[in-house]
Amino acid sequence: MQQDTGAVDTAYRTLKEMAASFAFKPDERLNESAISVQLAISRTPLREALNRLTAEGFLTFRRGQGFHCRSLNPAEMMDLYEARAAIEGETARLAARRAEPGEITALETYLEQSKSRYTSGVSPIELVRLDEEFHRRIALMSGNAELVRLLDNAAARIQYIRVIDLQLLSERDGAPAITTEPHARILKAVADGDEKGAAREMRSHISRRLEEVTANVRLAFSRLYAP
Repeated sequence: MQQDTGAVDTAYRTLKEMAASFAFKPDERLNESAISVQLAISRTPLREALNRLTAEGFLTFRRGQGFHCRSLNPAEMMDLYEARAAIEGETARLAARRAEPGEITALETYLEQSKSRYTSGVSPIELVRLDEEFHRRIALMSGNAELVRLLDNAAARIQYIRVIDLQLLSERDGAPAITTEPHARILKAVADGDEKGAAREMRSHISRRLEEVTANVRLAFSRLYAP
């Protein structure tokens, strides 16, 4: 049983990363036999991992057709951005109420240390990683495990688009557009215990990229299907 559980977890993590980065093309049918061989896993734990990813929105299941990679469309991405803004607005508000002084100090140190990495020359993948770490720490400071879980799901499902978004932002607007200032404002509101201010700063920080979603999805398609 433990071996099966380990196999399921390993397959889940590997396939989640592949689905998040669209290693499978949007709406592509997954070949379970080929994946089973590729991951050296039997069909039963593989099917459990696929069902788990379907429940989390990374895959879809069509009766009589099997598992497919999720779609990539502006409406779904917009929904996820809006969901993330709502989730993180609440995590920031609760963090302002519940965060311990030591947690705030640790995040201030992290933000200061990561500031030098926010430049136009840094890989957008690295920038997304740095950004996600800050946001997850705020979520953990909220003390609400369910909100953290919801954030992890939404963040993973928009990660591919966010990488493209940050790359375009850097190319178009240069170094001044890549900054930790929004994070600093959020953290200050949290440190001040300003619940409304923390929620407002967080929602503003996330929502300001919404207008670029459609263009970013178009670019994502062009890259995924580039010869």
